[in-house]
Amino acid sequence: MAARAGRAGRVIRAGAGTSRGMGAGNGGWDYGGARQDMVEIKNDEALDAMREAGRVVARCLAAAREAAAPGVSLIELDKAAHDVIRKAGATSPFLNYHPSFAPTPFPAVICASVNDTIVHGIPDGYVLRDGDLVSIDCGATLDGWTGDAATSFIVGTPRPADLLLIGTAEKALAAGIAAAVPGARIGDISNAIGSIGRSARYGIPSGFGGHGIGRQMHEDPHVPNEGRPGRGLRLRPGLALAIEPMLMAGGGDEFGVAPDGWALRTTDGSRAAHVEHSVAITDSGPRILTLQ
Repeated sequence: MAARAGRAGRVIRAGAGTSRGMGAGNGGWDYGGARQDMVEIKNDEALDAMREAGRVVARCLAAAREAAAPGVSLIELDKAAHDVIRKAGATSPFLNYHPSFAPTPFPAVICASVNDTIVHGIPDGYVLRDGDLVSIDCGATLDGWTGDAATSFIVGTPRPADLLLIGTAEKALAAGIAAAVPGARIGDISNAIGSIGRSARYGIPSGFGGHGIGRQMHEDPHVPNEGRPGRGLRLRPGLALAIEPMLMAGGGDEFGVAPDGWALRTTDGSRAAHVEHSVAITDSGPRILTLQ
């Protein structure tokens, strides 16, 4: 689930056997009203546990995508993902999540964003139609550790412009992941994503992006989808990030918030794509945690 922009925290080292996590206080991230002012460095045991949570997320996305077809409602996609979470013995970090910017808790286990909805779409009775562009975002918490990922796809007959939009978002995600190496900085990831999006003349919604992930879905640091290379927090082995490009086909950066207070929508009615993986920085290169 996309996070609102905030601040990067200071680094602490922690793993699966530690009891100390994020600090609390005032004036930091807008994650449910709680400040996250420290960046947790995970050990190998913790990353392995996150990998298992990530497998659950990947299966949820696959189930939702398999269920998607003309005539199927978004609620049915949410049910398909929820069934996977239950069978895995996991829980959903999306369900009842209530950040301070939202008027109500999120009522589902997936975000289902269709056509001009960028992110945070609430699954409802909308019935999918041939040619719809659908973005599904899902998270799962298993044994105290969390995974978060998203995918975009076309229902039925694709339009070439939509395939190009999704393909560019996936290319931006791959570039962001490739930049997630020890010694690099958050700005290197942001620049890699933004350069691809801008070169294709797509819009990028400001203020929302990726985030740290671990014991909680949203942790420090924020990972913008555009930025200057060589700037921001230095990446260290054991840092886990959710990297998530969001691109808008119309080329503008403006977006609005739906009446439900959750969904972000393009103001020009153009379509949007959103893709995401949870990734660990390791000495041997980026480790994608949310593959099947």
